[in-house]
Amino acid sequence: MDNKNQNSGGDKKNNKKPPKSGWIICLVAALVLVIFFSYMSKQMDAAATQEVTYTEFLRMIENNRIKEVKLDYDKGKITIYPSKINDQQSYGITYYTGMVNDSELIERLNKAGITVGSPYVDKSTTIIDILLAYVLPFVIIYVIMFFLFRMLTKSGGGMMGGVGKSNAKVYVEKETGVTFKDVAGQEEAKESIKELVDFLHNPGKYTQIGAKLPKGALLVGPPGTGKTLLAKAVAGEAKVPFFSLAGSDFVEMFVGVGASRVRDLFKQAQSQAPCIVFIDEIDAIGKSRDSHYGNDEREQTLNQLLSEMDGFDTSKGVVILAATNRPEVLDKALLRPGRFDRQIVVDRPDLKGRIEILKVHAKNVLMHDSVDLDAIALTTSGAVGSDLANIINEAAILAVKEGRAVVTQNDLLESVDMVIAGKEKKDRILKLREKKIVAYHEVGHALLTTLEKNAEPVQKITIIPRTKGSLGHVLQAPEEEKFMSTKEDLLAQIVIYLGGRAAEELIFHSITDGAANDIQQATALARSMITQRGMSDRFGLIALESIENRYLDGRPVLNCADATAAEIDHEVMEMLKKGYERAYQLLSENREVMDRIAEFLIEKETITGKEFMEIYHEIKGQSIEQPPALEKDKGEE
Repeated sequence: MDNKNQNSGGDKKNNKKPPKSGWIICLVAALVLVIFFSYMSKQMDAAATQEVTYTEFLRMIENNRIKEVKLDYDKGKITIYPSKINDQQSYGITYYTGMVNDSELIERLNKAGITVGSPYVDKSTTIIDILLAYVLPFVIIYVIMFFLFRMLTKSGGGMMGGVGKSNAKVYVEKETGVTFKDVAGQEEAKESIKELVDFLHNPGKYTQIGAKLPKGALLVGPPGTGKTLLAKAVAGEAKVPFFSLAGSDFVEMFVGVGASRVRDLFKQAQSQAPCIVFIDEIDAIGKSRDSHYGNDEREQTLNQLLSEMDGFDTSKGVVILAATNRPEVLDKALLRPGRFDRQIVVDRPDLKGRIEILKVHAKNVLMHDSVDLDAIALTTSGAVGSDLANIINEAAILAVKEGRAVVTQNDLLESVDMVIAGKEKKDRILKLREKKIVAYHEVGHALLTTLEKNAEPVQKITIIPRTKGSLGHVLQAPEEEKFMSTKEDLLAQIVIYLGGRAAEELIFHSITDGAANDIQQATALARSMITQRGMSDRFGLIALESIENRYLDGRPVLNCADATAAEIDHEVMEMLKKGYERAYQLLSENREVMDRIAEFLIEKETITGKEFMEIYHEIKGQSIEQPPALEKDKGEE
């Protein structure tokens, strides 16, 4: 879409005159150009004339090679013009020589019939002469430099372009092409934003009761959840000027430039109120100030932002929106009420939210009637809006690649695998033994999901290598979304993680490095149970770890002594050891089922959860309608 973006505040305001530093630059440049042109003029004059000796000059008179001479007594110079008739070779070249004390010179020239002249010098000067000779060149050059500087300032290019001016883009009404209808899965966040938009449209019903417009709202959440999309939807719904810029737009190498841009931004915003200002990635300038780290430019920019947010009048209808993935690093003064009055969490969508997001992205895609977006939403637990949009797009591309006019359910399931594990590596052909090991490894995971009551059912098993490094994987699809996990659920998940390694040792009496990622996940889960969730009998309810960067990598940091950390390691090892022993025991008791499913998987390379359960129930002699893993405990009734 062709958005008509313009520099905030309009060219008329920003480019009325360049800064003082610009005038100085123009003057220096004009002086340099005058010197340059003067030097070039002298060089051109020197190339058109040629110096000769006085003796050579007298010889030219004797040989009648001269047509005319000019005697300049002030400069002590004789200018010589050769004759075309007697000196055709030198005609057109002007010669000159120095004047000497020769009393017979005029007589020789008259005798040879040479025209003698002398340049007339009017030593009287007028104001016009001075203006033309000295002022006019500077004026012409300065005007040229002035317009060049205006062009640079307008475009924001070059080192001096846009210095001290806000680079915010202004969107008016629905130029972004996004409305609240395009934002799904974030109903609570949308509700908070809608209140701000309604306040701008109908301030009377709020001020009548004494309510004041919030100065700012901070959108926080993981990457890809739709914070920027939500801000663009505000631009589509508010129908007021919408200033959009990133926190990095304030960061410059020159101290004071960021603060100047903040002042300019708020000045423009208040002149166009009511309006909305959106600052994306505000952590670039809003990091907490402390004594250990200092950056004059960033701190001056932050101080100016704090001052401006305190100073502007909310009755004019200026709302500040900001977005960040790292709210924990922001300065406390920025987060207090009166600046950012609201913190709106834009978190990972739940099952209902994922379904709505898939519907939004699928509305312009041709879907087969058999497509079940609810099933896709179940298999994508933890996915954010950008992941789901990518899944729909990859499925459409896959359908075109396969020559189909519509997207099928298999296309969507394949695109889920593609986003999770990468594309199929068709050039990687496993040897028969490796293929067998991978098959038993994946069947070990899948079989334990059925044997453990607290596990999620299997959707698909595959041993096709993927580009993200996996040689195979098991896709699980929960029957319903859970918002909390019991200790039994987490212990069952550890058993499933270790099922691949247990299957390798049970069948081949050896182990491979294929379980490296499984061991990492099992270790992380066991450690979090002990240090964060209070699920250890040894340590009880004490919190031994805290999470940093919760919306990014979620890195845990220990808050205990070294001796306690060593005890935690022993406790983790003990929990993993018990989980591995249980996995080995369950697979040993169901060896026949594992062999049959592994043989089928080696032959087909990919099997569905339905095929997996059919083989399981056939061997167990159970009905498919009530598998043991899905039955409820009598105590739950």
